[in-house]
Amino acid sequence: MVQQANVTEQEAREVAEEARESGWTKPSFAKELFLGKFRTDLIHPYPQPTADATAKSERFLQQLRDYCRTLDGGLIERESRIPDEYVKGLAELGCFGIKIPESYGGLGLSQVAYNKALMLVGSVHSTLGVLLSAHQSIGVPEPLKLAGSEEQKQRFLPRCAKGAVSAFLLTEPDVGSDPARLAASAVPTEDGEAYELDGVKLWTTNGVVAELLVVMARVPKSEGRRGGVTAFVVEADSPGITVERRNAFMGLRGIENGVTRFNKVRVPKENVVGKEGDGLKIALGTLNAGRLSVPAMCAGAGKWALKIAREWSAERVQWGKPVGEHSAVGSKISFIASTTYALESVLDLSAQMSDENRNDIRIEAALAKLWASEMACQIADELVQIRGGRGYETADSLAARGERAAPVEQLFRDLRINRIFEGSTEIMHLLVAREAVDAHLSAAGELADPESDLQSKAKAAARASGFYAKWLPQLVTGKGQVPSSFTEFGSLAKHMRYVERSARKLARSTFYGMARWQAALEVRQNFLARVVDIGAELFAMSASCVRAEMQRNEDPAAGAQAYDLADAFCEQARGRVESLFHRLWDNTDDVDRRIAKSALSGEYTWLEAGVLDISEGTGPWITTWQAGESTEDNLARRYLPSTR
Repeated sequence: MVQQANVTEQEAREVAEEARESGWTKPSFAKELFLGKFRTDLIHPYPQPTADATAKSERFLQQLRDYCRTLDGGLIERESRIPDEYVKGLAELGCFGIKIPESYGGLGLSQVAYNKALMLVGSVHSTLGVLLSAHQSIGVPEPLKLAGSEEQKQRFLPRCAKGAVSAFLLTEPDVGSDPARLAASAVPTEDGEAYELDGVKLWTTNGVVAELLVVMARVPKSEGRRGGVTAFVVEADSPGITVERRNAFMGLRGIENGVTRFNKVRVPKENVVGKEGDGLKIALGTLNAGRLSVPAMCAGAGKWALKIAREWSAERVQWGKPVGEHSAVGSKISFIASTTYALESVLDLSAQMSDENRNDIRIEAALAKLWASEMACQIADELVQIRGGRGYETADSLAARGERAAPVEQLFRDLRINRIFEGSTEIMHLLVAREAVDAHLSAAGELADPESDLQSKAKAAARASGFYAKWLPQLVTGKGQVPSSFTEFGSLAKHMRYVERSARKLARSTFYGMARWQAALEVRQNFLARVVDIGAELFAMSASCVRAEMQRNEDPAAGAQAYDLADAFCEQARGRVESLFHRLWDNTDDVDRRIAKSALSGEYTWLEAGVLDISEGTGPWITTWQAGESTEDNLARRYLPSTR
């Protein structure tokens, strides 16, 4: 039986810290933004692909567009399966190797083109996008491109490009966002030529139909062996692998997601990706660009939502005029249109920076995933409201009554998972917050470390004083206070000035939080989340303004419309930013912690009386009671199961 790793909180943090990239060899727009520096030179002029790259991608996208018109998304929804002929057709077009270099049999297209392809197939049915992104963004191709040997690339990438579906296996029944507790093991064989894998993996997207798997498993430490979480490429038909079930969900009804068990599965040593112990670092590196598949799907959903909202609101007449002309509905249409513009701006900017490889986009990609997944859900909710009862009714039911079969409720269900997978919103907040305060921790980390001794704290204080003596004065004034600055952005200059001022205010607020709570800042997760959310809004505002200016230079008429959308979005975003700044210091965090603690200890069970728990008797919570942990911590884990 595979034993759960029993680790302390400190050990878990050390594993997470070891896995993250610690250096910054390339500039990062978002990192500088959190430090109060508005580096427009990193995003303006708005980066664009070359003419050759654009022509190459458009040829492929036109073929894909024509093929997608022949597919029936309703069939996938009704049967909860992607027909084999659909998968075959996508493979023949090269969709499983969009980003795989041509030298390995792929199309060799850009991240920008890949995102457009995901938007296209996702508009047919969301699970088509998931099939391709789980295979290509986090499956075998991306880890091998990042850390694979030339022999591994030659062996596996051509298969992937031709349509050999791959999957990424990290999550376990009792391990979600805390990989330090990973239980799956990979024990070296006596002859040293292979490893034996044992364990269970949960929520294995594509795992039910995959030919190739990327599996994360723990190699035991021993003399002369580093050990640690390691990445393996595993043939899915290897003896000892069992797909125990195909899971069903509220949305993504064609997704091939299951539970996979490994029982003494032999994997050749040649299938180790990178080195032993590099598994988590490879996983995180893969996600830097891989996370952009989520905002691609979200931007595509926004485009579709805008079309449905516009057409319905123009046709539906109430009280003598189209419902879209009533301000209550009109404001929702404005939100959908302007936010969709911002979603695509954030996506394109991040993707182009990824293609150019001149910036470090780990924070940008994380912010794009976090912000897009949240905003897309709001768009879907507003669309349901605009459509009223028809938004809540299924497409099949609408068609049966002779009405247009717009699957609005399906969109609502399908988008919800984006706030959970590839890093839940809560985990993304913590991930970005860690990167955002990296400079502070480098300068004064031991001051905020409760484990540091007095001598270490004294040295850290000296470093911190030098850092803050130079940094803090830079946050007092800036271009955002000069009315004549950013004039190249025309009427959007006021928003660029606002971003610059807000970036400095955000940096000061982060410093005040560190000074106020010091080591306790890490448990002020809601404070850190608001800091990150402000940064995300500022990033989206910047991307929208820079893109609008690029469009105005290319086509003044279209650019004027882009300016209107960017202006509307920025006005809406400014309201959210001001609210977040206010709630940094005036909030219900303390009372929320008190109520949560009481609820977890069972003080409010009387409030649960009067209903039936229909989950009773259907199986235990999958969790482990950790010896040495407080009752409060154990209860928190027991009743708040981890997410993917």
